[in-house]
Amino acid sequence: MAKNYRAQLVGVFGCPVDENPTIAMQEAAFQAAGLNWRYLTLLVKPEDLGDAFKGLRAMNFAGINLTVPHKVEALKYVDELSEEVKLIGATNTVVNRGGRLVAYNTDGKGFVEGLRQRGVDLTGKRIVMLGAGGAARAIGVECALAGAAEIVIINRSASRGETLASLLNEKTECRASFIPWEGSAHIPPCDILINSTSVGLYPDPSCPDVVYEDIGPDMIVQDVIPNPADTLFLRRARQQGAQTFDGLSMLVCQGAIGYKLWTGQDAPVPVMLQALEKENQ
Repeated sequence: MAKNYRAQLVGVFGCPVDENPTIAMQEAAFQAAGLNWRYLTLLVKPEDLGDAFKGLRAMNFAGINLTVPHKVEALKYVDELSEEVKLIGATNTVVNRGGRLVAYNTDGKGFVEGLRQRGVDLTGKRIVMLGAGGAARAIGVECALAGAAEIVIINRSASRGETLASLLNEKTECRASFIPWEGSAHIPPCDILINSTSVGLYPDPSCPDVVYEDIGPDMIVQDVIPNPADTLFLRRARQQGAQTFDGLSMLVCQGAIGYKLWTGQDAPVPVMLQALEKENQ
């Protein structure tokens, strides 16, 4: 019998190839596990998302990741929502189960797991979060479920910020509030400050417009951006004495969850982290 050389495909819809370090991480994981799988990054325009999902089904992809701006709109094109997606209202991971597309969200779970691996217990913590988009919704929900006492959301869009605060107040035990982001935002006292926006993502060299003097040595500052790992936001926070965490741990942890959803196997996490660190050298 002839050997089947066809590789199983996984894709990511939304981000150009040269801006997504996930490709190196997942490809390294597949190779380490001896799987004949490929991870393809595909630039999909918002107006083409429905057609992209048709192609996913037609070409029998094992699944996909989704980047901005597709994390909410993609819910229109799947067959089933996981419990966290029902709560968050956004997806970043879809699994093709015999033609039935199931939406998951690994962003928040990856974020929380990354903090846990660094010894951070979210129980009782006060969090300030910059942004209220799809990633922020996932992170906010999972932090609340992990025991955070309070989450303050700072966002330029009042409707998004208020919607996320209402979601957290209604669906979790965590207290949540919204502060409009007007000009340079002041950071209220907190244990953890999170940048969940895309400001600073390659090739953008800038950083969130906040009052960095509000950041102190008693704070943990986390950026969700993995490329570059050491963002200007983190460098400015370190100048204020804060302990800083980059986005690599979140990316590895959420990637490991996605890997298992697609393949059914535990992910080779050290291999994935090594591949990401090499990409960021």
